[in-house]
Amino acid sequence: MNIVLCIKQVPDTSDIKWTENNTIQREGLESIINPYDIYAIESALKLKRSYDNVEITALTMGPFQAVDMLKKTIAIGVDNGILLSDKKFAAADTYATGKTIGTAIREKIPNFDLIICGQFAIDGDTAQTGPSIANTLNLPQVTYVQEIISYEDGALTVRRELDDGTEIVKVKLPALICVLKDYFEPTRAKINGIIKAQNAEIKTYGFDDLNLSAEEVGLKGSPTYVSRAFRPAARDIQCHKCTDCGELAEKIKICGGLDE
Repeated sequence: MNIVLCIKQVPDTSDIKWTENNTIQREGLESIINPYDIYAIESALKLKRSYDNVEITALTMGPFQAVDMLKKTIAIGVDNGILLSDKKFAAADTYATGKTIGTAIREKIPNFDLIICGQFAIDGDTAQTGPSIANTLNLPQVTYVQEIISYEDGALTVRRELDDGTEIVKVKLPALICVLKDYFEPTRAKINGIIKAQNAEIKTYGFDDLNLSAEEVGLKGSPTYVSRAFRPAARDIQCHKCTDCGELAEKIKICGGLDE
């Protein structure tokens, strides 16, 4: 099974800077791996530990500094890393991002079986990029995946979380899934993995390496835009200390939290 792991660097929210187009300025900004993508990584590694002949390629789109993030994934068990980096990709919305990443997967990793994404990115929280990649590649997709249950006969069985419960879904590969946070300790790098990561070659592709026009990528290829960006105003929240349940219930009732 060939897995493509779509991950993203997100900015440290304490030091966000904005461009003139109201998009986040990412160049030179301190970044972390998107938390939901950590669980996407773990989902891929779980498949690799459970089944034979599994190869994982981590792919991201962003500035050159994202190479360090890709090498960190290799240190914990990912096999390869690919970076999509070009000034023409900058300021892309989720549609243009999905089209660029989907095209790169189709052209550079055509033998993939499964694409795994995090359900959300904390710098946008739209949950649209994964489905946009699936749409570009005309793939079946399963979102809000809480657990990968099994892989058998070319199909993946997963448990997905819904507003009113959960459901078990079986999807034939190739397919794309978007995963939620889970409850386990993320894999830690070992010395052999760190050495492998230091020596790893990260393949880098730019606009000229993909069969796309300038009108399909970056800001030009984005049908949506951010009209205004701002930090939410701080709210003055009053706290009440209650010493017994009756007092707590009375406070909640006063605040409108309980019916009469």
